[in-house]
Amino acid sequence: MPSIAPLIEAARPQLPMRPSPHERDGRQPTPSTGRPHPQQTIADEIGPRHPGAIYQNVDGRFEVLALITDPVEAQQLLRRDCARWALIVRDTLRADGQPFVVGTVWVEHSDHLVRAATSAYTPAA
Repeated sequence: MPSIAPLIEAARPQLPMRPSPHERDGRQPTPSTGRPHPQQTIADEIGPRHPGAIYQNVDGRFEVLALITDPVEAQQLLRRDCARWALIVRDTLRADGQPFVVGTVWVEHSDHLVRAATSAYTPAA
């Protein structure tokens, strides 16, 4: 007696492709740079935070006292081997705000510039 299995297999439609997961599974085109995200430059990471600028975020309002772009000095100040730059800031919402070092990247939707950097900035003695 002949088997009907080949007839059933031929009548079945091919299953649709599952939606692409978040991770790459080989069906997506490869970016030309080989990296999934564009590389940020140091200027993009620092943003408009130059000496004299005041910016605000969820942590407070800060005045930029110094910008360190020497990677060796930034690594020592932040105690991180991957640091490329550092900022010395002071919290202006606290009367006793002491200068401290930060290495957080400028984020457009959460960091806001209150006052732009002044060209004739002279630190207080």
